[in-house]
Parts: sequence; C-alpha cells; structure tokens
Amino acid sequence: MRVLMIVTEKLPVPPVRGGAIQTYVAAVAPLLAHRFDLTVLGVTDPTLPEEERVDGVHYVRVPGGNLDRYREEVLAFLKSRRFDLIHIFNRPLLVLPVRQAAPDARLILSLHNDMFEPHKIVPEEAQAVIDTVERLVTVSDYVGRRVAELYPPAQNKWRTIYSGVDVRKFLPVWAPEAAPIRQAIRRSHELEGKKVILFVGRLSPKKGADVLVRAMPFVARDHPDVALVLVGSKWYGEQRISDYVAYVRALAARAPVPVVTTGFVPPDQIPQWFLAGDVFVCPSLWNEPLARVHYEAMASGLPIITTNRGGNPEVVAGQGVGLVVDQPEDPQDMAAAIIRLLDDRNLRERMGRTGRRLAEERYPWSRVAREIAEVWTAPPTLKQDR
Repeated sequence: MRVLMIVTEKLPVPPVRGGAIQTYVAAVAPLLAHRFDLTVLGVTDPTLPEEERVDGVHYVRVPGGNLDRYREEVLAFLKSRRFDLIHIFNRPLLVLPVRQAAPDARLILSLHNDMFEPHKIVPEEAQAVIDTVERLVTVSDYVGRRVAELYPPAQNKWRTIYSGVDVRKFLPVWAPEAAPIRQAIRRSHELEGKKVILFVGRLSPKKGADVLVRAMPFVARDHPDVALVLVGSKWYGEQRISDYVAYVRALAARAPVPVVTTGFVPPDQIPQWFLAGDVFVCPSLWNEPLARVHYEAMASGLPIITTNRGGNPEVVAGQGVGLVVDQPEDPQDMAAAIIRLLDDRNLRERMGRTGRRLAEERYPWSRVAREIAEVWTAPPTLKQDR
C-alpha cells in the first residue's frame, strides 16, 4: 500500500526544532515503513535536504510557513503522484483540496488539537470534511468527544490513539546510567540539594508557567529547599523574549526560591532535563488536547501534577502516576498539590515507578504504530462504534 503522511506547515520532520506532531510522525514513520510504502510530506528547513530516504521512509519537504502557501505546495506535489491512502495531520482545511487532487485515495485525518472549533473552520466545510474522511484519529478522548459534540456524524468515525514515548531516550531517574547526567545538570545550575519542580513546554499564557512561579512562595513555606526549572521558550526553535516570557522571568526574579529559565532547548537535550527533576508539573490553564510531556515524565520516572483541563487527566487520573489540580488558576491550589508530593517521598517514588512501567507497557511508539496500521488496513466501509 502506498501511503502519504502530510504533516503541518509550521515545523519540519524530523523535529529538529521540536513539535509534538513532528515528534509523533518521526517516531512512527520508520516502524510503519516496514509494512507500507511510506512518504512523509512536510516543510523545508535549512538543516534538512528537500528530499531523502531514511530508515525506509521517503521524506519530501516543500516550502511552508503559512497554510495558504503550503496548500499550494501540497497540491502541486500530488499532481504527479498517486497514493492509496493519505493521512493528514491536524489540518482539516487540507482535506477537501486533497480530495480534489487525489479523488481515489482513502483519507484519514489525525487531530492533535480542537481543530473543528467554529473560529477555525466554518461549519459547512467542517461537515464536508467529516463526510469525506474515512477515520478521525484523535490524541485523546477529549478531542474526539469535542468534535462529536459539534458534529454528531463524527461519533462513529473517531478513534483515540494515545501518543507515545521513546523509553530508550527517556531514562528513569533511578537508572545507574542516569545518575551522572542528573548530577552534572544539577551541579551546573546550582540545584544540588534541592527538590526540583520541573516544567517543560512553551512559555505562553495558556500553559500556566506564571501560576507555577506564583505558587513557589506557598511551597517555600513548607519546603525552603525547593527550586523551580522552566524548560522552554515562546516558540519552537526560538529564543525571542515575548511580553509573557518577560513577565514570567520578572516573577522568577522575585521568587523566594531559585528559578532556572532555560529558554529553547533542542529536542535531543530534553531527556536530560527530565533527569534533573523530582516532580513534574503541567500547569495548563486551557483545554489542552493531551500534552505529550506527560508520557515523557512517566518514562523519566517522575510523579506528575497536571490540571483538570482537556485531555490531560486521561493518562493521570486514577492511574497512580500523579495528581490532578481542579483549579489551576489558583497558585495556592497548585502549591497544595506540590506540597503533598514533596511531603511524601514514598508516594513520589511509587508514582514515578508506576509511570515508568506504564510508559513501557502502554505508551511505546510500537503500540502507536500498530494502532495506526490497524486504521490504515481496516475495511474502508467499517464503522467503529464508540
């Protein structure tokens, strides 16, 4: 079967500048290439050739940056090529143009965000997209339910495939080979002897990093030996200081505990930062589809604090890997969860070890690739009841 995966227009694959979708595609594509004649179409980057074959995957890169330009490049690419199945990632607005360019191909749409909200796609086109695609693959039940609430015909088309993590790259903090990495990064940032609270993600208001900083004075009353590490920047691959980044850094400068702000960290260095932590916090204030950092924290053996927003609780609540904060806008509520974990070392260790076990058993990339292959090879007329 000849398959084309169309990635988004913002970031390249492999994820040399980061990106959850790019990480996802780069991880599963080589596994899927064992069974399928696979091409990945994405955007150009100065560090990558416009075309190459790696690990059995044919990568083609065209100019992107904005969706209008990228759409034209995608359609030009399809003019002279035929595929049996085309899997579009997170861009419903590409579905109908791709259908016109490839009338005989089966179409699958993956959703990593709430892309069917009315301000993102007009209802008439949204309904046409749902009618056109064979399956909707979502990263969480939350995303699937949201689409079905807006467009009931989607109810029997969506399937959740939870994301994954490379447990070879993300070592648990107790692994012997992790110890020197942990020691080195903590020593270089004066974190020795500290209980390190870790955030990894983009610094944007909806991600809630400011709430985490504002929680530190409350945490410090019970645990004066705490430190906070904020890993990330405003946007992937950039060090630009936005107003919000400046605000977070100003809060950090006034915090009663050490706060390390790293700026953008290349994707290949992210695993070592997880080894520096003791507790991982995802303080999202918005209905996040399901942040992939949860899987990375599990693989790293860190107990998790997340928020009751969007799909984030789906892999934490009731799983024995962490706590869920119901009112993340309140720094005191966030602090209470952090204090609970810092107060109980045994609880932290149990959650961390459970998380690592689940990362190995439930969230390897091999499972993600297998479930994608199930979607690709299912009979086109099959309806999946929820």
